Amino acid sequence: MLVNSLVLTPLQADDPCDRAASLAIRITDLYDTLRTVLPPTCLLRRDEPLAKRTTLRVGGPADLLVEPDSENSLRVVMELCAQLDLPSCVIGRGSNLVIRDGGIRGVVIVLSHPFFCSIETQPGRLFAGAGARLKAIAVAARQAGIGGLEFLEGIPGSMGGALRMNAGAMGRWTFDVVERLRYLGPDGEIHELAGAEVQADYRNCPLLRSGIALAAILQGELADPETVRVRMDAYSKKRWSSQPSQPSAGCTFKNPSVSQPAGRLIDELGLKNLRVGGASVSDVHANFLVNDGTATAADILQLMALVRARVQEMRGIDLHPEVEIVGEDLPS
Repeated sequence: MLVNSLVLTPLQADDPCDRAASLAIRITDLYDTLRTVLPPTCLLRRDEPLAKRTTLRVGGPADLLVEPDSENSLRVVMELCAQLDLPSCVIGRGSNLVIRDGGIRGVVIVLSHPFFCSIETQPGRLFAGAGARLKAIAVAARQAGIGGLEFLEGIPGSMGGALRMNAGAMGRWTFDVVERLRYLGPDGEIHELAGAEVQADYRNCPLLRSGIALAAILQGELADPETVRVRMDAYSKKRWSSQPSQPSAGCTFKNPSVSQPAGRLIDELGLKNLRVGGASVSDVHANFLVNDGTATAADILQLMALVRARVQEMRGIDLHPEVEIVGEDLPS
């Protein structure tokens, strides 16, 4: 127990109104407790808007948002959430994420404090905290003459998110280059594993569905910085010529197969520019749903459902979301 002196009893309720009242009381209890036990360098905010923290720019607020300033602070937050029976989730830079318009009940944790964003290089290797931006990692690798990490440059996320989703680009995947993973387990303890010991497949790392990525050591190879720069520039040019500039969550659906990308399938069915409210299928890349600045999460989700229904009807293929969908709808 990290907070031995606290005795916090979760409240139980069967009626929806009672459950909402119980949740509100527990959130207040947690907020007041965290203000006491955490250092002032930890950010705490009630009813924090989350749309601005996502690349899609939609979604409602978090009941409570916490930015821990250390691994110990994160462990305290997780322990208190467990004691109070409060749901919690971690978001990174908010790419690959759709937050419903009603927001997220419970606690949202963001590992964006400088403690979690550190990047350190050694010959052929790089240490990155979970909050480090992938573009910053790729740039640091280039400057240090580390090749093999260029594919991270254009992925709009953080190290933690890339590990959890086994993010990939340009034919490479995050766990292709992970030498060692550091994570907080559901048991409240910090663990380290060799990358080769971690199961990871297409857009998924099961270990990090219950655990929280803290940091990783990435293995590259010694390379001339100019050679790395040329490769990064080529990747960047390809990405910007094939992906939309409007707000999006990245690729919306998983590819049904290697030979049948979701974007090509949606394009072949003539669904580019299909629109619901402020959301539309991009005319640049059909697997991107974009926000014209007025979209709601409900628009995005309705458009996703419409695309899936059309593909199922016309090709007999059930597209599965690649984006994470979290939170609650607004009350009807």
